[in-house]
Amino acid sequence: MLIVSIVGAALAAALHVYIFWMESLAWRGPRARATFGPATDAEVEATAPLALNQGFYNLFLSVTTVIGIVFALASSSGIGEALILVGTGSMLAAALVLFFSNPGKRRAAITQGLFPLIAVVATVLALAV
Repeated sequence: MLIVSIVGAALAAALHVYIFWMESLAWRGPRARATFGPATDAEVEATAPLALNQGFYNLFLSVTTVIGIVFALASSSGIGEALILVGTGSMLAAALVLFFSNPGKRRAAITQGLFPLIAVVATVLALAV
């Protein structure tokens, strides 16, 4: 079950690095505009600082998750699993907030939360064994 946890966590981390890129580095570009919805140039500029900050949250959760994966592969101390749960659990919680707070973004919330959900469930099951 730990392998499923690690694969789910790695996919979640990769997706959230991509989200970081779109929010923090490519916010003004066509891909981010297509992903996050149509916006005027003024709206894009007004929200750029918020998107930059939010993107870095996604990056930091990815980094936490990757460090957890490294520890889980290198040690049996439980530190890796704990970090995987912190990173992917936070990703999952954010997806749930999006899902329940914005019905128009439910598809995005499911996309954002699927790999973290797999990682959280598999990590908990791996720890229970």
